Amino acid sequence: MSGNGRKRRHFSRIHAFSCGKASFKGEHSLIGGPGFSRIVYCNEAERGEGSFVSYGDNYVSTTKYTVATFLPKSLFEQFRRVANFYFLVCAILSFFPVSPYSAVSNVIPLVVVVSATMGKEAVEDWRRKKQDIDMNNRKVKMHHGDGVFDYSKWKDLKVGDIVKVEKDEFFPADLILLSSSYDDAICYVETMNLDGETNLKVKQALEETSKLQEDSSYQNFKAIIKCEDPNANLYSFVGNLELEDQLHPLAPQQLLLRDSKLRNTEFIYGAVIFTGHDTKVMQNSTEPPSKRSTVEKRMDKIIYFLFFVLFLISFVGSIFFGIATREDLENGVMKRWYLRPDNTTIYFDPKKAPVAAMLHFLTALMLYSYLIPISLYVSIEIVKVLQSIFINQDLHMYYEETDRPAHARTSNLNEELGQVDTILSDKTGTLTCNSMEFVKCSIAGIAYGQGVTEVERALAKQKGFPMGEELAEDGYVPKTSEVKSSVKGFNFMDERITNGNWINEPHADVIHRFLQLLAVCHTAIPEVDEENGRVSYEAESPDEAAFVVAARELGFEFYERTQTTISLREFNPKSGKTTERSYKLLNILEFSSTRKRMSVIVFKILNFFLIVAFTVSVMFERLGRNGREFEEKTKQHIDEYADAGLRTLILAYRELGEEEYNIFNKEFMEANNLVSADREQIVEEVSEMIEKELILLGATAVEDKLQNGVPECIDKLAQAGIKLWVLTGDKMETAINVGYACSLLRQGMKQIIISSDTLEIKSLEKVEDKSAAAAAIKASVILQLKKGKELLAEYDENSEALALIIDGKSLTYALEDDVKDLFLALAVGCASVICCRSSPKQKALVTRLVKVKTCSTILAIGDGANDVGMLQEADIGIGINGVEGMQAVMSSDISIAQFRFLERLLLVHGHWCYRRISSMICYFFYKNIAFGFTLFFYEIYASFSGQAAYNDWYLSLYNVFFTSLPVIALGVFDQDVSARLCLKFPLLYQEGVQNVLFSWKRILGWVFNGVLSATIIFFFCINAMENQAFRKEGEVADLEVLGATMYTCVVWVVNSQMALSISYFTYIQHLFIWGGIIFWYIFLIVYGTMDPTVSTTAYKVLIEACAPAPSYWLLTLLVLVASLLPYFAYSSIQMRFFPMFHQMIQWIRNDGQTTDPEYVHVVRQRSIKHTTVGFTARFEASKSIQV
Repeated sequence: MSGNGRKRRHFSRIHAFSCGKASFKGEHSLIGGPGFSRIVYCNEAERGEGSFVSYGDNYVSTTKYTVATFLPKSLFEQFRRVANFYFLVCAILSFFPVSPYSAVSNVIPLVVVVSATMGKEAVEDWRRKKQDIDMNNRKVKMHHGDGVFDYSKWKDLKVGDIVKVEKDEFFPADLILLSSSYDDAICYVETMNLDGETNLKVKQALEETSKLQEDSSYQNFKAIIKCEDPNANLYSFVGNLELEDQLHPLAPQQLLLRDSKLRNTEFIYGAVIFTGHDTKVMQNSTEPPSKRSTVEKRMDKIIYFLFFVLFLISFVGSIFFGIATREDLENGVMKRWYLRPDNTTIYFDPKKAPVAAMLHFLTALMLYSYLIPISLYVSIEIVKVLQSIFINQDLHMYYEETDRPAHARTSNLNEELGQVDTILSDKTGTLTCNSMEFVKCSIAGIAYGQGVTEVERALAKQKGFPMGEELAEDGYVPKTSEVKSSVKGFNFMDERITNGNWINEPHADVIHRFLQLLAVCHTAIPEVDEENGRVSYEAESPDEAAFVVAARELGFEFYERTQTTISLREFNPKSGKTTERSYKLLNILEFSSTRKRMSVIVFKILNFFLIVAFTVSVMFERLGRNGREFEEKTKQHIDEYADAGLRTLILAYRELGEEEYNIFNKEFMEANNLVSADREQIVEEVSEMIEKELILLGATAVEDKLQNGVPECIDKLAQAGIKLWVLTGDKMETAINVGYACSLLRQGMKQIIISSDTLEIKSLEKVEDKSAAAAAIKASVILQLKKGKELLAEYDENSEALALIIDGKSLTYALEDDVKDLFLALAVGCASVICCRSSPKQKALVTRLVKVKTCSTILAIGDGANDVGMLQEADIGIGINGVEGMQAVMSSDISIAQFRFLERLLLVHGHWCYRRISSMICYFFYKNIAFGFTLFFYEIYASFSGQAAYNDWYLSLYNVFFTSLPVIALGVFDQDVSARLCLKFPLLYQEGVQNVLFSWKRILGWVFNGVLSATIIFFFCINAMENQAFRKEGEVADLEVLGATMYTCVVWVVNSQMALSISYFTYIQHLFIWGGIIFWYIFLIVYGTMDPTVSTTAYKVLIEACAPAPSYWLLTLLVLVASLLPYFAYSSIQMRFFPMFHQMIQWIRNDGQTTDPEYVHVVRQRSIKHTTVGFTARFEASKSIQV
């Protein structure tokens, strides 16, 4: 095999299963029962179709709509919104005489708004449809009979078909692997699309089908597969294959999942067992949780409030109208004679006043509908999409090394980015690089490796020691010539070990076996570069890759793997030369989160060896009496490595007798051949029997480095008043020391540690009565939490901050219903919270707890598949587009390439988006209230007659053309302060956290401003025009002139109010604000020249009536000044005497004082929140300690 100058050797690995004859015992009874009823006739798809059970086809659809359902479903989605439903009712009523305006002028704006939103939905769904079409029309080779394979579309596949998938192709359905291009029937699969993991998985077919390696082999191939029904579990599979009247067990190792890719294998043959929506990937495809921002939720409440106001004024107006109508005709005397109450319709009939009042109520509901902004929702959607484009195109959040920009996967939560109170972060791959480097090791009780970690540097700075002055415990001082290795994954510096010098060490035989173990105990796959012969590795984890690289660099190069052997180029201490040696590979007992260890069994020169690599938590109980020689020293070194923020792994071995191995192997094969749901548990129990009486060799220590800029980012976020919690699966010591490196923890900070690793709890765990032990452990955790709460009560804001550190087992009890409130009260009161050994479920539960109980905005950030639950549970999920695949990114709301970009995303874009959306919504309600209340005031003036003050098309186009574009420009372009000043004054971010820009006080202030503007506009106009001559001929103004004049004043006032509110002008805003006013005059001219049957009351109203009258222009100017004066006066007083934080920054910017350190410091001292974490807080604390 070749490609791109690289050659992959013929290799494989021994799996934790056997290809021998199955021993089903009683578990076979599961097949055919509930949940295990699927029967697949291989190479006879038509036979399966003819049976009474019909399986679905392979067509997959991810669209929300179809051609038939788009119109009804989309309309239903639109009119689920109460505002749209209200306007729909108004549009229907507009066709009846009760309407105060024409039907066309009412329906068209609704159609425009709803059509725009439906168009957006259609475009998004069409994109999904095109992706579906591309996927369903992909080609794969399918058996068409007589041993002939030809290309067919994915969507045409049926259950039972035999397909041939070639290298770098995706699997078209869920398949059972029958054979591959390798003689041992293995293949390599990339499952990144499924679980986010980038490492390759190895699959292997049954031995009975492994020889079917030619197309012609399938001419007469027949088999029956009986297996589990479709389900969402990616990691389990139970079934059997009946071939020539023999049953053979099927396990996950034979299952190839749709959307995974064939890698490093020329071809495979497989039988289709699950198609289309029955495939496991489609069973896992759930709709992401619906998330709505805090601002949007409050906006809905304002809409409901305006509906209440609308119904109230309609109801009050109807009562007054009914009373006035009843009194219109008394004893034959007509009070409002011009309405002819003696000869009128039911709408003004004094004899049926109650009915007239009810009909008037409907009229009023339609007339005052302009209090509700019809274009609000669609305008906000447009603005959010444009804001997302700005986020995506921000070069400051572009990571050149991996060519990955920021990507806002949803635009619904833009403003939520400006209101984050707490960040819940993963550690590995999020705060750290997830790129492991082999740094240190302990062999035979001696520490090797003189590299300095990021945590050690942070600790040295904390203690005031310059790095490099400390001596190793044995007095060895590294030479200055030793520099960091350029080999990826290897940062080990110690001349006692490198270049073969280890043969001179006191325990050279132990070092020899230690390095052999590193080179053998793994599942890595070697890859040889044809050009230079250099071996590189693909491993299941970065840790494993670091181990095999370290072994290679220290003289034990792993270069080839076959089904039964693993080959090394070893340094021979006797000859001083490198020799090739092969080990017979018998079994691999794979690593799992419950076992916390991995073992291999190899045969070498008449001896069986068990080689084990395991974590610290399961180390000591598995050592034999003769294997504890170096235990105490190794323990000490492990603790030191943990203090340095390193991840540790223990290496041990023992020799096995032939009889002991044969007994184990028999039980192991039987356990692996079981067809049952608990097969894995039984395999683990068998494995545990042999992994004991081990001889300790030493320990490895690898460093997961902090990403660039992480400490600075955390410090800036802390200055902004944002709390950071770390939820990690690492051990407590490692997490604590990474906390020091990140400045989440500092010297002098009191740590409240809730741990299950105490003598008391360990003794409880040995009690046989597990329920009693659990209750006692829970009581211990509650006691620790209460002690922490008491300690918290003793501290006030000026004291040293507290940090809460809790491990996973304690967290299990802390999250129970009767304890979680106590845990949360303690955690919220602490400056830093670190949850160690957390499972993915615990991460999600902690996120839910904090979100629900604190009612604040929670942001979760992570990079792995284990973070998905946390990201989906949080108000905002941020996926790190790192090295652990795309699962977290695909489940996130926004993806970034590095943690440090979170600083700009929140402090700049978050603040801007929050301010823009808040201001935009407030302004929307202001302009509609100002407009709507002029109608209401005119109704009072006209005895609630239902007569509109404005022409029908004036009403319809107000929100669509004359005032909508300026508000969109505000939502897209406005900036209170620049990006540089947002980062220089991070406390500005607290305006969003405390919601000061969208508080009820601010909202009601804008509502009052709208009512005040409407009052000034109406009463100025009505008093100025009611009894005065309007033109030089002496005519007074009629309704058409009054309506046009008031409307002109409204357009001028609301657009000029926008100009006063904007902090950052662009030419687009000038164009939209002043262009909206100019467009009003153009519209009035064009519309007024149309036939009177079309223009009705607007016929030549500007040209012949308003424009020639000086009072029209003078009145417009006076109303404009009078309406804006209250806001201008309020803003000036507030800016001068009660400035908000952003106004203070604007002030010093305008005065040119942003470079004046003293003045800037004064502004910064207006801290809204006391900073307790970050290196700035650490520096301040160190200064206070020195004083």
